[in-house]
Amino acid sequence: MIKAYELDVSVSRGQGTESEHRVHAAVVGEGDELLGAARDGNAFTFWRSCAKPFQVIPFLASGGFDELGWDEAQLAVSCASHGGEPEHVALVEGMLHDIGLEEGDLACGPHEPSSQRGAKILRESGGRPSRLHNNCSGKHAAMMAMARHKGWPTQGYERPDHPVQRHVLHEVALWTDLACGKIVQAVDGCGVVVFGMTLERMARAYSRFAIAAARGEVFPRRVVDAMSNHAFLVGGTDRFDSALIAETGGRVVSKVGAEGVHCAMLTERGIGVAVKVEDGAQRAQVPALLRLLQELEALPTPLSPRLADWMRRPVKNTRGESVGEVVMRADLS
Repeated sequence: MIKAYELDVSVSRGQGTESEHRVHAAVVGEGDELLGAARDGNAFTFWRSCAKPFQVIPFLASGGFDELGWDEAQLAVSCASHGGEPEHVALVEGMLHDIGLEEGDLACGPHEPSSQRGAKILRESGGRPSRLHNNCSGKHAAMMAMARHKGWPTQGYERPDHPVQRHVLHEVALWTDLACGKIVQAVDGCGVVVFGMTLERMARAYSRFAIAAARGEVFPRRVVDAMSNHAFLVGGTDRFDSALIAETGGRVVSKVGAEGVHCAMLTERGIGVAVKVEDGAQRAQVPALLRLLQELEALPTPLSPRLADWMRRPVKNTRGESVGEVVMRADLS
């Protein structure tokens, strides 16, 4: 029997409810079985950055990653939506140097560091955001490295007709059990190809990935180990994925996506989950994911202090005063 979850999120102001976010989710286990859902588990959306652990597999399989002498740090940042902190920037810059390229070769645009620490360091140094600060710069560096290894042009590596993207599409098709032609393609926020499908297919891929890693399949195991052992590189000082991976010791590996999408795998149980906030509000996706993980007994009740801070977030005014909070609708009295 498929279990139904209530994951909607409310935003209060004073004693009143000001906004509500409808949340859809799918939970898939061994044998591609749909174990549970919130609202519509077959809701369609784009996978966004949640696809990164799969997008790096073709490069690992090509042998090019190992020929460069790269290790878990480079692999973790290739899967990351990093915070643009100095450690992230230096690592990606080094990756580009290793393949004879530089920041200007990245197809992603510059943007402000995603972590508060990264933004503060950049501001105090008098620097300006660069393409290296883009949270997807590690993924892009890995894609260009694959093109270099294969002797393909690096120009246009982000386009759907480039061999790198054709290999990535084939990989995504394998894990989601969808024909390439059934996967909707568009352009992600960082300029590279993004994939559209149902939440159930996303959760199915994460379940399959966890199972493959647990039974020792080389490339999924390496990706899970890299993300687990280098949680900071996956996000950053104040980034949720880093906190969740570290707090669970890698028993849960999660990956944020834009527009309210979040995926996670329960690495020891072979369960994959995918969450989508219908209106794309990122403030709602983390509490919804945390509650779902509690329902799956992957997280305790009550949560650890570090994760509890993410479950109920204050709404503050311009004077820094707390005037409301973001909270699970089911928790409202």
